[in-house]
Amino acid sequence: MTDTRQEPDTSPRPRSGPSPGKKKSIRLFFLVLGPLVVVAVSLFFYLTGGRFVETDNAYVQADKVAVSAEVSGTIVEVMVAENASIKKGTPLLKIDDRSYTIALEQARASLQEAEAEITKLKAEYSQKVNELRLAESNIAYAKKEFGRLSNLDSNQAVAKAQLDDAEHNLALSRHRFKIIDTEMEQILAKLKGDPEIPIDRLPSYRLARATVEEAALNLEKTTVVAPFDGRVTKLPRVGKHVAPGMPIMALVADSGFWIEANLKETELTHVRADQKVSIEVDTYPDFEFTGTVQSISPGTGSEFSIIPAQNATGNWVKVVQRIPVRIVVDNYSGNRVLRSGMSTTVTIDTEYHRPLPGWISRRLTETGVLAGTLASSGKQ
Repeated sequence: MTDTRQEPDTSPRPRSGPSPGKKKSIRLFFLVLGPLVVVAVSLFFYLTGGRFVETDNAYVQADKVAVSAEVSGTIVEVMVAENASIKKGTPLLKIDDRSYTIALEQARASLQEAEAEITKLKAEYSQKVNELRLAESNIAYAKKEFGRLSNLDSNQAVAKAQLDDAEHNLALSRHRFKIIDTEMEQILAKLKGDPEIPIDRLPSYRLARATVEEAALNLEKTTVVAPFDGRVTKLPRVGKHVAPGMPIMALVADSGFWIEANLKETELTHVRADQKVSIEVDTYPDFEFTGTVQSISPGTGSEFSIIPAQNATGNWVKVVQRIPVRIVVDNYSGNRVLRSGMSTTVTIDTEYHRPLPGWISRRLTETGVLAGTLASSGKQ
């Protein structure tokens, strides 16, 4: 019997591939459009290069003060907790006020004494006025008596001793009048020449009243209060003695934050106030804060250091200086708490575009490719 089955054809078949026309199109794309894409991308990065200024030498800043006492004494009570949030005027600590209470009582007593002294002077002046009138009356009487006895003496009708007594009484009356008049002038001088002057216009009273006010103010200052809203830290211990101006604790504001970015002097060419800033805080990497350039420092950081650098030496190495730039945070709401000293990365959009080289600009302008975009990008 004959086997009629046919064996399968195992000979290799030619693989199907792109047609010659398609290969030519792909080759044309890479040869023509590829370089154009590379040129376009390169041109984009060239034009936008230098527009953004970025640095991670930037830190969150806030108003902070070293709270100090205005009077000396021993701390008897600390009224706040460490890192507590407080409002302006909140009592922070209490200084022993016993000596200041005594000083206030002494000042009040001195004020009362001054009032009594002024009242006494006015009463003495009124009394001297009456005494002066009496002295005038005595002078008139003594003068009249001496004249009468003098007439009798001319007729030898009076004893010499009587005439001498009358003359002596007249002299005493006149002398007494002068004494009273001098005493009145002295009292009047203490009353500033006006016996009816209001008491609060006299220097002695005003001095005593000022002493009372000063003592009351010092007593009030024994309670140290917060100068603004914020958080307190570095609290002192009860029993510590403090002096005026000596730092007691630190108070850091919990609002009004800003960023201090220390940019290289070579990066400030196109940085201006009111430019927009992107802020990334290391604590919140998934959130972008926005800000605005508020101002640029008038000097480098080294210019304001306690010991400025001395460049007038034999060994000198040029170092790129950094200049602080103040950036205000625009979208801070308190949901993501900022704290003074936090590290940040800031990117300033200077809106600067590099101009094209002259020959490229002329060529593209001639072909009409640039249109209005090139004109705006060439502006600094």
